[in-house]
Amino acid sequence: MTKATPIDLNERLLTIAEAAERLNTSPRFPRRLVAERRIRFVKVGRFVRIPESAIHEFIAAGLVEPMTASDVWRAA
Repeated sequence: MTKATPIDLNERLLTIAEAAERLNTSPRFPRRLVAERRIRFVKVGRFVRIPESAIHEFIAAGLVEPMTASDVWRAA
C-alpha cells in the first residue's frame, strides 16, 4: 500500500460544487476526476472533499507554456 500524502489540517476542503466553481465547470467534471483518481481528495465519512491545493496542482499540471517564434522554427 502506498503512503498517503499528508495534508495541512488548516487547509480548506472544497465540496464538489465548490471545486466545479473554481474550475469553471459543471460538478460532473470534478466527480469524474475523483472517480478516475486524477486529483487528490479526502473522504470525510461518506462525503468527498477536495483540498484547495489539489485544485491548484491540477491546474498547474495542465499549464501549457506558449511557444515563441524561435521555438517554432527550432521544432521544424
